[in-house]
Amino acid sequence: KELMLRNGAENLYRVSVDAKTKENVTLELSFVNSNLQLLKEQLAELNSSVEIYQDREEGVLPMIPLGLKETKELDLRETFRALIESHYFEDAGFYEEAVAELMDLRQAMRTPTRDSQGISLLFSYFNQLHFVERRFFTSDGSCGRLHFEWYDSLTGVPCAQKSISIEKASVLFNIGALYTQIGARQDKTTEDGLDCAVDNFLRAAGTFMFIHENFHNAPSSDLGTDCLNMLVQLMLGQARECLLEKSVLRLKDENDLDLCLELGQEAAHVSDTYDKVLQTIVDSSVKECMPYFWLCLVQVKREHYRALADYYVALGLTNHLAELTERSVETFQFLHDIQQVGEYERPAVPTTEEQRKYLGKAHLREALLMHEEALRLNRMFPDLGKKDILKNVLKKYHERSMTMYENLEDEDDFQEVLEPPPVLPLTKFQLSLSYPYFSHHPVTDLFHSLGPEAVFSAKHHWTPPRTLQLTKRVTEGCGLCLQGNSPVVVQGVEQHSLAEIAGIKEGDLLVGIEGEDVKWNTKEQVINKIIATANYLRITVVTPIKTWVTNKKRSESERCNSREFVTTSSSSTVIKVFPPSDSRTSPYSSMSSASEFSLSSGSDKFRTFKKKRPWSVLKI
Repeated sequence: KELMLRNGAENLYRVSVDAKTKENVTLELSFVNSNLQLLKEQLAELNSSVEIYQDREEGVLPMIPLGLKETKELDLRETFRALIESHYFEDAGFYEEAVAELMDLRQAMRTPTRDSQGISLLFSYFNQLHFVERRFFTSDGSCGRLHFEWYDSLTGVPCAQKSISIEKASVLFNIGALYTQIGARQDKTTEDGLDCAVDNFLRAAGTFMFIHENFHNAPSSDLGTDCLNMLVQLMLGQARECLLEKSVLRLKDENDLDLCLELGQEAAHVSDTYDKVLQTIVDSSVKECMPYFWLCLVQVKREHYRALADYYVALGLTNHLAELTERSVETFQFLHDIQQVGEYERPAVPTTEEQRKYLGKAHLREALLMHEEALRLNRMFPDLGKKDILKNVLKKYHERSMTMYENLEDEDDFQEVLEPPPVLPLTKFQLSLSYPYFSHHPVTDLFHSLGPEAVFSAKHHWTPPRTLQLTKRVTEGCGLCLQGNSPVVVQGVEQHSLAEIAGIKEGDLLVGIEGEDVKWNTKEQVINKIIATANYLRITVVTPIKTWVTNKKRSESERCNSREFVTTSSSSTVIKVFPPSDSRTSPYSSMSSASEFSLSSGSDKFRTFKKKRPWSVLKI
């Protein structure tokens, strides 16, 4: 609202020529800009509130969860009522409960719980949108005057569109955001909690990638390509962070050199991942909409895990007293990243205890420098400075490295200070995105009674239903050949038969028998119901209309028959066809009623009779 007020005030200022008016508009603009600034600060505070989405845990860095996109209430009743009556020619009152249930489901998905039930609720609504889209939305994704309005998760700017694609993409975004919140709330001090966090972050990354691959021309910044790519990288970084913490929990013996070197390279890989996230932000338009707190935290984590990489290498070197194993020697040969310094700067393999201590102190000194850089960034960014949990974690790791360095410090050590190359990023974990599993959350089409959506959908058109009453003798048939299931289609009509005289055409769809809906029935079920009617058959059919014919005649049809269509939705046209008098002989009198319904393929030929006696037809 404040943005709309500002745009209106700016337009008024540009077109105004009166000085007094411009002065008033300028004053109003100052108030609006002040309110906008306050709202931006409140939104930034909400995005940086780690306490909202995750528990306080000592010694664990906070994660970055996403807030949900918000939307307004939406009244679907009038729009769906009009479509059911004008497009499907059915009584809209019969579907009031279905529309109300859909609206209740949409209302509930606006505030899902942060657990598996909330995820299931969002998936259920998304799967229901699949049926709703096919039932009520045309090929361009619109549905009458219906507009979907959603607010940007990062900036709070509203966006409204007629296309249902924004509804589907926003629901998927909330599914991914909910996964991030569930992952952030897990207990990072246990292996089970870390496994669950990794699973949720990978599911979030898969959901964001699914949106990126299937939805284009995003109307809001949080659904844009650059933002989704950044979120995928960010979620993968947080998943790797949790995997590193899980590996650290397994470090029971500080003398395990191989495990310490492995942890060092894993920590370097986490730091490298966050560095790529930072580059994605800086090199794209994401930096304009991304919360400042996120940008600061990503930089702090990059420096922090770079420090941990040197720390774990130093820990293994300084505590290892035995001879190096073949695995350790091989690891040392590729432990350092020398791309920027050259091969001559690669440290030699420390075969003696003195060499290991010397190289360990060098890495520990680098770790202290990186810890101090992380603390400096934390102090420099005001949003981070307010978070005691982050400051305490950084101080804890810095003090741990400082204590270890003081224990190794020797007053008589006059060796030249070594500046080792950075630890080479390497990981043993191969992560794969977990794309959404829509089939795990099956739903029932609320508008199932409208018929199979492959035929009875918004992109297909058909004539108003025609109800025909055929009266035949016991030994007569109706002259119909049927095929297909759900719905049953008229494959052929015999010449001069009751069906032909009644106006049934090849390609017509059977939708009702004796007032009972048969759109979902099989051919056998329809035939059995027709046989059970004996001599009086009341059948309802519709004729499909090709799309190009519909587009050509739509304006004329709506002008001439709009009132008639509304009427026929409640009572279709009824045509009664009676058999000839007893003195006349029907060429079908020798056939049984069941034999008229051919169950053969389309290659079967209908018999053509040369002489036919006319039937007496009464139209009502």
